[in-house]
Amino acid sequence: MTHLYIIRHGQAINDVQKTTGDPGLSPFGVKQAEHLRNRLAASGEISADVLISSTMLRAKQTAEIIAPALDLPITFDDEVQEQRPGDALNMTEKEFIAKFAPVAFEEKPFFRVAPGAESWVEFTFRAGTTLSRIIREHDGKTIVIVCHGGIVDASFLLFFGLSSLQFPHVLFYTHNTSITHWYKETNGWAERL
Repeated sequence: MTHLYIIRHGQAINDVQKTTGDPGLSPFGVKQAEHLRNRLAASGEISADVLISSTMLRAKQTAEIIAPALDLPITFDDEVQEQRPGDALNMTEKEFIAKFAPVAFEEKPFFRVAPGAESWVEFTFRAGTTLSRIIREHDGKTIVIVCHGGIVDASFLLFFGLSSLQFPHVLFYTHNTSITHWYKETNGWAERL
């Protein structure tokens, strides 16, 4: 049986400061990751074969903190990054609103918020394709991916067979250091929240 655990990174500095950059985990985010590491070490609830992390700093730091509990090396993968903001990178929310006209992705899923940015549809296609590749490469194994809330969202699209255009009508919020567990049964994928 294939198990896929998707772990969202701890609280990031950019979440606190309302920016689009990637300066890493906040002090609280470090504590969240340490708490998760301690929980995983004490419970043994995940016996993983593979540990993959986004290359974004907040996910890398989270993976590095929890890795000892899983006793695995980390494989870094650019393709499990969050939706890429292009030229909006490192802007504050105020700067972003002043320079680019923000558009809700549910209204315009093909719209790129800034030059070089991914649209919602482009992002969910990349995320779904990447998750499918990782599952294929590690079929029958227990996979842990430390990444971002957007990748968790994309996993629902992938496993529920939804289009990127349907998703905005069903919104999820993924808490920091939460674990989303998917597993493959003979009749398809199931999920445990």
